[in-house]
Amino acid sequence: MAQKKLKPRRIFKKRPCRLCKTKVDSVDYKDVEFLEKFISDRGKIVPTRISGNCARHQRMVSNRIKRARIAGLLPFVKVKQGAQRERHSYSRR
Repeated sequence: MAQKKLKPRRIFKKRPCRLCKTKVDSVDYKDVEFLEKFISDRGKIVPTRISGNCARHQRMVSNRIKRARIAGLLPFVKVKQGAQRERHSYSRR
C-alpha cells in the first residue's frame, strides 16, 4: 500500500497581546477609536488569532464592541461603497 505524503505543519508564532503589554485593566465601550482596531472592514469582530489578544482581553474587547453596537456607537454591519443593492419591489404586476 502506498502511504500518503503528509505536508509539514506550519508553526505559527503567537503575537503578544497588545493589551497585556500596555497593562490595560479595562476597556471603555465609549472609546470607539480604540475598538475600531478590533473590527474588520465589514464590521465583524476580528478573531484572536489575527488580533493577537489573549483570551481574557479578547472577551473583554468583544463584549465592549457588542455594548457599543447596542448603544449606537459602532455599526453592526458596514456596507461597501459599490455594493449597495438597489431597491426591488417584489409585488406582482
